[in-house]
Amino acid sequence: MSKCSADETPVCCCMDVGTIMDNSDCTASYSRVFDTRAEAEETLAALTERARGVESDPCQIIPTFKEVEGGVQLDIDFVFACEAETLIFQLGLR
Repeated sequence: MSKCSADETPVCCCMDVGTIMDNSDCTASYSRVFDTRAEAEETLAALTERARGVESDPCQIIPTFKEVEGGVQLDIDFVFACEAETLIFQLGLR
């Protein structure tokens, strides 16, 4: 068995999921510059709908709109109840 802090099973080289996902990172962030505020708001609505489809407890959604050269920058933090939901949400965006 290796000298690793993770709980490994020597037979199959498996690790406990809690070793990788310990609920320390429950926030997914998104940032993009749009030509118009309307486009940014459409994206916010679509991403909010996706987050609501993943959440077990209400996801805290924190959007920030900022006027920048060339358009509107949208920054969003999605704070989920657990890290698994964060990962599912992020993978769903790929």
